Amino acid sequence: MKIKINFTDFWPDFDKTDNYFYNLLTQKYKVIIDEDPDLLFYSSFGKEYLKYKCKRIYFTGENFRPNFYLCDFAFSFDHNSQKNHFRLPLYSLYIERNKEFQNFWFQKNEEKLRHTWAKKDKFCCMVVSNAKAQERIKFFKNLSKFRQVDSGGAVLNNVGGRVKNKLDFIENYKFVMAFENSSFAGYTTEKILEPIAKNCIPIYWGNERIDLDFNPKRFINVHDYKSEEDLYNKLVEIESNPNLALEILKEPIFSENRIDFETEKNLVLQNMIAVFNSDKKPIAKTIWPFIYSLRKKYYHPIRDYLKNKN
Repeated sequence: MKIKINFTDFWPDFDKTDNYFYNLLTQKYKVIIDEDPDLLFYSSFGKEYLKYKCKRIYFTGENFRPNFYLCDFAFSFDHNSQKNHFRLPLYSLYIERNKEFQNFWFQKNEEKLRHTWAKKDKFCCMVVSNAKAQERIKFFKNLSKFRQVDSGGAVLNNVGGRVKNKLDFIENYKFVMAFENSSFAGYTTEKILEPIAKNCIPIYWGNERIDLDFNPKRFINVHDYKSEEDLYNKLVEIESNPNLALEILKEPIFSENRIDFETEKNLVLQNMIAVFNSDKKPIAKTIWPFIYSLRKKYYHPIRDYLKNKN
């Protein structure tokens, strides 16, 4: 059976014919990229999706909420029980896309892990390009007061220029700063995965419900410490005790209650098929976008009026 789809408003290097959603749909359909699609997949990097009057499926890996006035279904990291929403954190797409991420959570040989940790001759690093993430920058500067922290990205670079390959760079470090750009419940990207893939210990900040996805014993959670000094002392304790480090590296990566990835993919596919087969009129052809435009136009002036009146 044939299905016509298209993608818009995704990140710059997004590949329309080789991505998580396209590849899943090819399991059930002959998939055709078409400017007059049955399903449109769109993200949060533009407004081109508004031109399409077909069924729309929204995906975001950024810290934005789905707008259900404008989409028929949404995949996001939100813990949202709404019927036309399914939780799909960005890191799931990274695991599917990168072979290096697909096998690293299997139990590794203890002696190999011990040898790998012993070869790490550097303390801590970060590789980031977003200069607006102030919590991350503040932590980097404060941790640097205790010990040298290397920065291989565009922000606060102190290694002589941006590194070519992040995974190759972090491999030599015991600890890696894995800070999200912002903090919101459920918002988890690939940042915590990359250090784990290289047998480093992530220093994580961001999603306060991260323990629902990842085993809290496999990383250092900034939210658990009262001060940077307390956290630094913990890092020193781990660094000076290879057995303690090994116990952390041996821990399962994901939370026991986290849905397994094959089941997750099957559910994503089922939801896409359900949207495609639904007899419901596409939301773009209903009154809801018009209602949203009125709400957007008048809600804030009315709210401000009432606030000033009171």
